Amino acid sequence: MKQLTIISGKGGTGKTTLAAAFASIAENAVMADCDVDAADLHLILDPKINKTFDFSGMKIAIKNSELCTECGECLANCRFGAIDENLKIIEQRCEGCGVCEFICPEDAIKLLDRQSGQAYNSTTRFGPMAHAVLNTAEEASGKLVSLVRNNAKEMAENGSKDLIIIDGPPGIGCPVIAAITGVDLVLIITEPTISGSHDLKRILGVADHFQIPCAVCINKCDINSDQSKSIQKYCKVNDIPVVGLIPYDEDFTRAMIQEQTIIEFSDNGLSYALQCIWEKILSLMEAT
Repeated sequence: MKQLTIISGKGGTGKTTLAAAFASIAENAVMADCDVDAADLHLILDPKINKTFDFSGMKIAIKNSELCTECGECLANCRFGAIDENLKIIEQRCEGCGVCEFICPEDAIKLLDRQSGQAYNSTTRFGPMAHAVLNTAEEASGKLVSLVRNNAKEMAENGSKDLIIIDGPPGIGCPVIAAITGVDLVLIITEPTISGSHDLKRILGVADHFQIPCAVCINKCDINSDQSKSIQKYCKVNDIPVVGLIPYDEDFTRAMIQEQTIIEFSDNGLSYALQCIWEKILSLMEAT
């Protein structure tokens, strides 16, 4: 089973748009939306949820008022301001560090799992999909990414699928590391801007650290031809394959408004270009 993760050094480069397009081209694949902080692949693929999993990423302190003697040790030792002057626990501020449980002389405080989000196993018009939503202001998104990947792998094994396409999060943090670890190829979507070039180099450094093969696709390549050439030169010097150059086209936005992939929406040159990019990606994955 092969795994492809599509990421970007910054948000807004078009990785979800391309991930959805590849979902409509690929055969015998499972989709996984691992951008759990801002999941949006479902807006295009319109999944029908078959199974829901509660996700507990962190602990939360719960006080037993009957055991509490109001000694104030928890208030004195909490570093996050999660206990008010009336010795009530403020859930939104609790980091689940456990110091209040440790320090309480009456054993009146316990750390319990708190629901931080939900994960889903679904069906789309292109096949199975694993995805999730992290609750607002929750942390531990890397753990939720791992859960989504495990669900996708299980669906792939049960359905005899030979490919998992992962729509990864932007940036270089813990969720990205969770999304790329152990995959066969990382496809980095960038754009020809100074910030795009800077963030491309950062995410290439992360992938190189984990020794994961990379390829680059430049989206909106014609908005700054000089910067686009500079990125291609950098990739050539560093032996990083550039699998495609995609021009700016408002059909991408029109397709999303219609909840369609660009492949479904238009049969113009864009569809052919994405087909060619997909063939190059498959060749690179077969070589790993």
